[in-house]
Amino acid sequence: MPTPLLTELPYHADSARLFEAIADLPWAVFLDSGRHYPAQSRYDILSAQPYVRLVTRGALTEVYADAIELSREDPFALLREQLAVDSALDCGLPFCGGAIGYFGYDLTRRLERLPATAEDAERIPEMAIGIYDWAVVADHVERRSWLVGQGRDPDTDIKWDSLIARFSSPPREKARAPFRIVSPVASNMTHASYARAFRRIRGYIHDGDCYQVNLAQRFSAAASGDTWLAYQALRVINPAPFSAYLNTPHARILCASPERFLKVERGRVETRPIKGTRPRAGHPRLDAELSEELRLSEKDRAENIMIVDLLRNDLSKNCALGSVRVPRLFDVESFATVHHLVSTVTGELREGRDALDLLRGCFPGGSITGAPKLRAMQIIEELEPHRRGVYCGAIGYIGFDGNMDVNIAIRTLVHSHGVIRCWAGGGIVADSRLEDEYQETFDKAAAMLKLLQQSAASQAGA
Repeated sequence: MPTPLLTELPYHADSARLFEAIADLPWAVFLDSGRHYPAQSRYDILSAQPYVRLVTRGALTEVYADAIELSREDPFALLREQLAVDSALDCGLPFCGGAIGYFGYDLTRRLERLPATAEDAERIPEMAIGIYDWAVVADHVERRSWLVGQGRDPDTDIKWDSLIARFSSPPREKARAPFRIVSPVASNMTHASYARAFRRIRGYIHDGDCYQVNLAQRFSAAASGDTWLAYQALRVINPAPFSAYLNTPHARILCASPERFLKVERGRVETRPIKGTRPRAGHPRLDAELSEELRLSEKDRAENIMIVDLLRNDLSKNCALGSVRVPRLFDVESFATVHHLVSTVTGELREGRDALDLLRGCFPGGSITGAPKLRAMQIIEELEPHRRGVYCGAIGYIGFDGNMDVNIAIRTLVHSHGVIRCWAGGGIVADSRLEDEYQETFDKAAAMLKLLQQSAASQAGA
């Protein structure tokens, strides 16, 4: 086995300074803790130039390693093969090298039979994952940073000293083309079309087809300029504990997610579903009232417990019998633009099962589909005009050590082919009210729409 490498680096409170040194390199990735949420996500992880890349489109996965291989095998199985997990590996950090990237919502089509009615406007891969031999890991609690490498890629040894130099003296910010919106921001649903979809879901619920369906609208606009600048603005507007910036050849992903989907650490499993939302208010007393209203809301509690039960079932597919627990119910967590109702479900992986088994068995997250999951996804496909792409999939890492931490890719913008898109949705249940649910999508999209509005204003003032 190659010899692992570990070198401590100078610490920077803002890892964006470090990422500036690699932002333009192929497949540069930045898993961003948001710095404000140490209890949830204290580490930043950044890397670039993976030595293996897996890209799934439809039934085919391209595996770029020493040569290019096309495979019809299960993408999760192909990723497992390339990761070659060594559970004895321990560098003392949450990530010691491994897989980083996204699993798009539409990867579900490799797991379930779904109709194909929604338009695929983005035409980007359903999965884009790099295998990274080295990474920078910053701990914002201990205020320390490290460069870690595994030596599985022979180039790592060759460029180790240059990597140390690169991250020891981060460059000044590069002159970049300002990010600008160059067309009006448009939704793929009018109020009337949203209302029709809402009523259709209410009908399905009344008929007993389902209990809850997450309905989302998509916002889009033509855009130009550097998306790394846009992400830096987004993380100021809406810092979030499970944020990410991915610079893939197919799309740039700007994510400010507040929701952990799945974490695995030495076989211990955690998921933290969000269900229940209120907007933030500018006045402290009113803001506290909204938070308390959410905490006591019977409707939101009922939605939350519905998804908790769904996730208990999903975790049980790969967790040891009797290990699945719900240590916390109905915590109110407050973010830049919204309050959320969050619960925590835990478990222990069953012997012979790993993080990829868990991810495959739970994918996509129940909090952004509905219940029962398969029927909810069928209804989403019927009623949403466009495929979701990365939105409501998962972004994060699976390490060479078998550990994993992936988010639910909400509060996420995707830039490809000169267009930037973002989505926002909410769970509809039997007693949902149309105007409340419609407004909730705008509350959730507030930070992303603010970013787009600011970018449009800068274009107008140019």
